[in-house]
Amino acid sequence: MSKPTDDETTVVLDGREVVVSNPDKVFFSERGETKGDLVDFYAAVRDPLLAAMGGRPVLLQRFPNGAEGKSFFQKRVEKGGTPWLETTVVSTPNGTPSNALVIADLAHVAWAVNRGCLGFHVWPNRADDPDHADELRIDLDPTPGVDFPMVRDAALLVRDLLEELGLTGWPKTTGNRGIHIYLRLEPHWDSYQVRSAAVALARELERRHPDQVTAAWWKEERGRRVFVDFNQNAPHKTIFGAWCVRARPGAQVSTPFGWDEFDEAFHPDRFTMPVVAERVAADGNPWAGMYERPQSLAPLLELHERDMAAGLMDAPWPPVYPKQPNEPPRVAPSRAKKSKSES
Repeated sequence: MSKPTDDETTVVLDGREVVVSNPDKVFFSERGETKGDLVDFYAAVRDPLLAAMGGRPVLLQRFPNGAEGKSFFQKRVEKGGTPWLETTVVSTPNGTPSNALVIADLAHVAWAVNRGCLGFHVWPNRADDPDHADELRIDLDPTPGVDFPMVRDAALLVRDLLEELGLTGWPKTTGNRGIHIYLRLEPHWDSYQVRSAAVALARELERRHPDQVTAAWWKEERGRRVFVDFNQNAPHKTIFGAWCVRARPGAQVSTPFGWDEFDEAFHPDRFTMPVVAERVAADGNPWAGMYERPQSLAPLLELHERDMAAGLMDAPWPPVYPKQPNEPPRVAPSRAKKSKSES
C-alpha cells in the first residue's frame, strides 16, 4: 500500500484506483493489524482469492469499528459513486431481489474492505450463470459440546465417503472452529439438486457413523455430534469465502489446505494473515486442482434417489423458505410431541 496522505491513501489494484480511507485504523486487536494491512493481505493472496470467488456475487458483512465492533449485512450495493463496480441481481432466501457486488477483480475486494467488510459471504454460482450452482459446500458445524478434534474426525469421514463415491473433497478452515469441504461441480445442476445431494450425503454419513455425525436439523436431536449442515446449499444461501479474513481479534483466515497436513497438530487458529500470506508465497494454491477438474453430482444424487425410493421425506428447510414438496412439518420434535399430547 502506498504511503497515506492525511487520512486516506490510493491503491492501484488490477488497473483500478481505489481510495482507502483511514488505512491506519486498527481492525484486529491481537496484533494491531489495520485496514491497510487487510488490503495488503488480499493483494498477497490475490490469485487464489480470485480463483475462489472471482466472478461471483457476494454478501458483505461490515464491521465499521473493526472485528470486535458491531456488524451488519449489506445485501445491496448503492448506486453511483464508483462507476466501475460490477453488480448483479440476486434473490435472498425469501425471494427479495437485491443488487449484489460481484468480485470482478481485486479492486472490488479493496472497495469492500474500505467500507469495513470483514466477511465476504459467497454465492455458489457465477454471476454470468445464475441458474447453475457449481459448488457443493459441506459445512461441518461444531455445535455446543463439539470440539475441533471431533470436527477433524468428521471431516476425514467425509473425505473417505466421497472417495468411495469417486469424488474428491477440497477442505478449508472456516476461520473459526469448523471445516468446510467443497466439491467444484460441472455447471449442470441447480441449487435444489445440490441441496438434495447434500442431504443425502449427510444422511449417509449419519447411517455409517451415528455416534460421530448427525444430519438432524433440530438442535435438540443432535447431541454431542458434528452436524452436517446441508441447508448451506439451499437456493440463495451464501457461505464464508475461502481466503477471507474473519472478524476475530487474531484475524484468522478461512484457509484452504491439503488433506496431507490435516494431522492432530492442525488447528485453524494458527492461520492468521501473515501465516497464510507466507503459505501462499511458498506453496501456491492448494485448491488449484479443484478448478482444473470439476466433478459430477450424479453419485450423490443416486444416494438421494435411493432415499426417496425408500420412503424418506425431504429434510427440513430453514424458516425463511416457502414450504417445500415432501417436506416434514417445521416444528421441533419436542414441540410436536407436546402438541400431540395436549390434543
